[in-house]
Amino acid sequence: MARYVTGRSETIAESRSELYLLLEDAIGYSFSDRALLVQALTHRSRAHEDQSNVDNESLEFLGDAVLGLVIADWLFREFPMRDEGWKSKMKALLVAGPTLAAIGSELGLGRYLLLGKGEEKTGGRQKPSMIADTFEAVVGAIYLDGGMEKVVTLIHKVFAVSFEKIGEDHIDLTETTRDWKSSLQEWAQARGQALPRYRLSGQSGPDHQKEFSVEVLLDNGAVGRGEGHSKKEAEQHAARNILRELGETSQSV
Repeated sequence: MARYVTGRSETIAESRSELYLLLEDAIGYSFSDRALLVQALTHRSRAHEDQSNVDNESLEFLGDAVLGLVIADWLFREFPMRDEGWKSKMKALLVAGPTLAAIGSELGLGRYLLLGKGEEKTGGRQKPSMIADTFEAVVGAIYLDGGMEKVVTLIHKVFAVSFEKIGEDHIDLTETTRDWKSSLQEWAQARGQALPRYRLSGQSGPDHQKEFSVEVLLDNGAVGRGEGHSKKEAEQHAARNILRELGETSQSV
């Protein structure tokens, strides 16, 4: 029996190692210290089950700061004639959760996450906020493993299309400045419906870093869902998502 379990463990380890190689190929960087990559992919739910303190939250914190610096530097150099207000709004858009979640999804990060059983069952691999956080953690891990130059290479690669859109003025800044709850309220009132109703559908994480899930319900039976690090943020995301489903994401509703 012991021999069988050992063999199975070795098979799992080999399979996981192959997955890491696939991820390294996707991001274009090979880790010298593979443990940093493992930590970047380890959600707190998995660390709790394994009774380990090694989750990706510290790397996420570091990656957020590094990412912000690289994006700010890029905007400064590429758009020297733009004013500070424009650069600030553009940076906020580029480092926002939805943008990072989209990039993380393109890299397939959800496939590689190390999750606890609860998060696995509730679809953690598809949660945009979790994918966004993991991307930041991977950035932090690359910074520690290979230095700023390697991080800049990765960020320039994955944000290349976004920067092309900036240069062509195809990016809509309303993504970060729009009050989606007000827009949804206006949409409902214009159609004679009652005001949207928001309800908390779940929350997880420690007190200092809660993650909230919110549902918004309309009179016509439509339901929108959103997540965020505060109830207010989750409600905004739920309102935005339901407007997108309704095909009403233009500024006027």
